[in-house]
Amino acid sequence: MSDLDLLHFEQLKNEVQTQYLENYTPSDDDISKWKGIDIIYFQEDLRKRAKGNISEKSFYTYFKTSPVTKLPRIDMLNILSAYAGYMSWYDFKKNHLFANEILSETDEPDGEQIGELERIAEKSPPADPQEKNSETRAAETKKSTEHLPEKSDLQISTTDNQQINKPGSSFSTYDTTEQKPTFFILKKYLWLGISAILAVSVGLLGFKDELFSRKFYYSFIDADRNSKINAELQVQILKDNESPILYVAKPNEPFVYTTKSKKLTMVVSSPYYRTDTIYRNLETAPEAENIELKPNDYAIMLFYYSKSLKDLKKKRESLNYLISDNALIYQVYDNETYGVETMDKQRYINLVTLPSTSLENLQVIETKDDKAGKINMIKFKIATDEKK
Repeated sequence: MSDLDLLHFEQLKNEVQTQYLENYTPSDDDISKWKGIDIIYFQEDLRKRAKGNISEKSFYTYFKTSPVTKLPRIDMLNILSAYAGYMSWYDFKKNHLFANEILSETDEPDGEQIGELERIAEKSPPADPQEKNSETRAAETKKSTEHLPEKSDLQISTTDNQQINKPGSSFSTYDTTEQKPTFFILKKYLWLGISAILAVSVGLLGFKDELFSRKFYYSFIDADRNSKINAELQVQILKDNESPILYVAKPNEPFVYTTKSKKLTMVVSSPYYRTDTIYRNLETAPEAENIELKPNDYAIMLFYYSKSLKDLKKKRESLNYLISDNALIYQVYDNETYGVETMDKQRYINLVTLPSTSLENLQVIETKDDKAGKINMIKFKIATDEKK
């Protein structure tokens, strides 16, 4: 990569910006100042015109910094060049040559060369036939050696190894077991008893939590629909003089909690249900219980309107009625450059009523409403997949 390539890329960024400004009016004419909904519109136009995609992370890496210190991948350069009206990155550079710049025709490999390189990369070099034969012979030699019968020691003719039967007098024996002192017998059983006690003690110490703990099963029910909640719930267990312990209750499954305590305090929360604090005396509480949660109707409607693509006019009117004019709206980003961005009510409504594939990944994190029943706080994010 040369410095001239970096200068060419800055030229390409300017032409991409000019091409977009012909049909759209973003919040700022400078592409390095785009964010949020401007980037989403640009991604949609890039997919439509160049049949390609640029992730939000790549946009921040290469368009928010000027001048850049490294080039994107060649496939991204080709997509941006096609968006600007050129055949490829090579074609763009050929039409923007600097003084005394010589562009080699070999910089752009043809399709046959690319296919040949891919086939070579996929194929690993075959093993050396001589090496393979030597390994095979070594394995066969080891296998044949393992199956050889063991040599028996045949020395019957040697007098040193023959059993000699001496005729003559026979010796009588008698049992001396009864002559062992009683002390040794008692000592043996004493050690056995001590070992058994130690083994039981170690077992009690290792499994005391399982022996003295109880399991409790809590199923969470929608209070209005009388059905299991098909969404993840955040469960915080509160203990005296300890920080809260956070658990996740899976959809349509009971939350299982194992404890030795005599009381339980847990806070159950969800973006679509109102937070509830539950207290239980575990000495008299049943092991299985159904707990009703009151749904957050505003958050559910907000989620529905964000996902639905039907009747956009009615959808905008409903959102305008539900959301307070002074609402605080936060968009949370997955990238490291921008963590949180705020926006006003109308900009949020424009975003969620845009017919875009990005809204398939919109997630409502948290909502709050005021005394008048209007939503005065929304926190959401649009999850991105960098692999696409």
